[in-house]
Amino acid sequence: MTIEWSIQSRADRCSLTGKTFENGEYFYTVLYDENAGFRREDLSEAAWKERKEEGVKPFSFWRSKFEVPPPAPPEALGRQTAEELLRRYMADNTPEHLNVRYILALMLERKRLLKEVETKVGADGSLTRIYMHSKTGEIFVIPDPQLHLDQIMAVQTQVAELLH
Repeated sequence: MTIEWSIQSRADRCSLTGKTFENGEYFYTVLYDENAGFRREDLSEAAWKERKEEGVKPFSFWRSKFEVPPPAPPEALGRQTAEELLRRYMADNTPEHLNVRYILALMLERKRLLKEVETKVGADGSLTRIYMHSKTGEIFVIPDPQLHLDQIMAVQTQVAELLH
């Protein structure tokens, strides 16, 4: 038997009254076991006390203290910034930016903005990586400089300086 789990985030307001929870306010989380899976409700203490007991019995419930989530940390490298730099260096197409273009493409691939769709091997053994932009479908043709491990750190430092 397979169980489908639906993970539901904590709400920032009471499910019954719609009142936004204040930082430090206590509230109740109630889980109901329904045919389609578990349903979650977050209730203020007042709504919890006023709810009717004769209704559907909760599968589980608990009391928590609401804490405003911290702001999301800024991305170490902004997607747009790295993408804009790659686009600028692609248009420039000078050989001195070959390594930087490659590292930028790898960074954007890691962020899932670019997806490698093919690798071509030239007659001389050179590699060319073909990337597709995940949102626009644009194609980026990036020669692979086949960097050695001792070269990568210097190029990464150069890219970090360019982006900041």
